[in-house]
Amino acid sequence: MLLQHTNLTTRRPTFMGNKRRPRSARQQRHVRKQVQKVARQVDSMSFFNLVTGPDLLGEPEALLPEYRERKYPPTVTLAMFLGQVLSADGSCQNAAMVSRVLSGVEPGSANTGSYSDARKRLPRELVQELARSVARQMDTRTPARWSWRGRYIKLVDGTTILLPDTAENQALYPQHGSQKAGAGFPIARLVGVVSLAHGALLDVAMGPYQGKGTGEHALFRQLLQCFAEGDIMLADSYYASYFLIAALTGMGVDFVFEQHGARHTDFRTGEKLGQRDHLAQWARPARPQWMSLEEYDSFPAALTVRETKVGKKVLVTSFLNRREVCKRELGSLFLHRWNVELDLRNVKDTLGMALLSCKTPEMCTKELWVYLLAYNLIRLLMAQAAVQATVPPRHLSFKHTVQVWLAWSHKQFLIGCRRRPARVVPADRIRTCGQTSRQD
Repeated sequence: MLLQHTNLTTRRPTFMGNKRRPRSARQQRHVRKQVQKVARQVDSMSFFNLVTGPDLLGEPEALLPEYRERKYPPTVTLAMFLGQVLSADGSCQNAAMVSRVLSGVEPGSANTGSYSDARKRLPRELVQELARSVARQMDTRTPARWSWRGRYIKLVDGTTILLPDTAENQALYPQHGSQKAGAGFPIARLVGVVSLAHGALLDVAMGPYQGKGTGEHALFRQLLQCFAEGDIMLADSYYASYFLIAALTGMGVDFVFEQHGARHTDFRTGEKLGQRDHLAQWARPARPQWMSLEEYDSFPAALTVRETKVGKKVLVTSFLNRREVCKRELGSLFLHRWNVELDLRNVKDTLGMALLSCKTPEMCTKELWVYLLAYNLIRLLMAQAAVQATVPPRHLSFKHTVQVWLAWSHKQFLIGCRRRPARVVPADRIRTCGQTSRQD
């Protein structure tokens, strides 16, 4: 496990979110060398040693299904699946052929049926638990200097991804209503919780883009278990909701949101704390249709929140004492919310999750979690390099880390090929043009 033997002793109290970058080209070269060093410590077969390590596989091992001795056991299948989503090719045929070459056996048939069947047998719960386990392992080993006043900040935001245009996917994830049938792709909505300290995705909720109970609030309610007392949540104005704020307050979770555009802020009312800074009373709104009467009555009749204007934004927060947290600190803290936009862009664009490739909703969900596991493992490499280079992980480039990892894997692949004698593949085993290369 990458962080297992790392000394996480704080050298100086530096908040991980500071904008300060390595000051010299020499320091930047040192950071790059640390990333490359960490990449070399990892087995080149798609994080196989990480996935099968005792720290990660210990708890999820109970989710492994019973299986016969096969060509593709679950752990090997998952390792190949990870390599597949990280590769530029991304096809099942490429994953199967590379795996056989790295294993020292002749490529054989290019048929991907066995590998596709193995992916179907792979339990989705196993991949989900592994992705979450990586994030938990990073949380337990996060240095105090990456936190804010000894507290950990979690970012929340939503996004959308596209699925292949098949009848099964359209049935569960219909395309946008403004598009004609057959002229668009199925759309899924995602809401994710990201750690500001190390950038890993703690959990994700997925649902259709439209329909009852598919909004960001409904999906976020599935993720409340990611928060513990003492955490701080940063999110945009969409989350400045009375019921959500009441739920977070009851959990002992502080928050900083941008004020929702539909709510009027009058700084002449309430208890004045400073210029354009006051405590306001929010009355409980009418009961929404999705909420039961019993649940509605459990919420307080009013909430006390702090509203303050920093720059051109009005912020809503649970930090009521201006002496403990001034408005300038609130503005600086809220600036870090933008990191969640960059993190979601990394997993969608840099890794290629914006458009999934599987033909059924079950396999698309599984593919999504494989992407998230790969993303968290890359973040784990970055955290290890950051600890060794004594810089915050946010100062490292996610895309550069992926490039270093892929370059190292390719180098190991070429070294492995040169060490083995060349094998001649019989002509009857070479797949002809026109045969499919991906099966789900």
